[in-house]
Amino acid sequence: MTTPTAPDRATLRAQLKASGLRVTAPRLAVLAWLADHPHTTADQVATGVRELLGAVSTQAVYDVLHVCVAADLVRQIEPAGHPARFETRTGDNHHHLVCRVCGRTEDVDCTVGAAPCLSPEQTAGYVIDETEVVFWGLCPGCIRNEGRVPSA
Repeated sequence: MTTPTAPDRATLRAQLKASGLRVTAPRLAVLAWLADHPHTTADQVATGVRELLGAVSTQAVYDVLHVCVAADLVRQIEPAGHPARFETRTGDNHHHLVCRVCGRTEDVDCTVGAAPCLSPEQTAGYVIDETEVVFWGLCPGCIRNEGRVPSA
């Protein structure tokens, strides 16, 4: 799977402004870093942002992530047993593959038509607008490290 190229600063500024958010150096750095490093933890984002900006507190990065998730600029995924991960791919109802051993996460496009992709037999009166699917298994690196033969 190819990784999308990071948007330029003008695009990131426009996204922040369109979401009603002030343009700040930490917000720009978080969005730029996440565009090239999807599915990373908040601590990994903080380390990456420090490489771009220098001294930035971990709390500032958490605050930026929280605001950007609320503004739908960033998506937070929380695979069971793993720390929350963040990505800039939002609004398309895609799913994820997660390695049980190392936590490596990959995008999987919606496999059955338009959102919400799956519909429950009973809705209990809910209006369903999203389905979250996580596929679990072992990534190629962990398969090699554990000497396992991949199954079909």
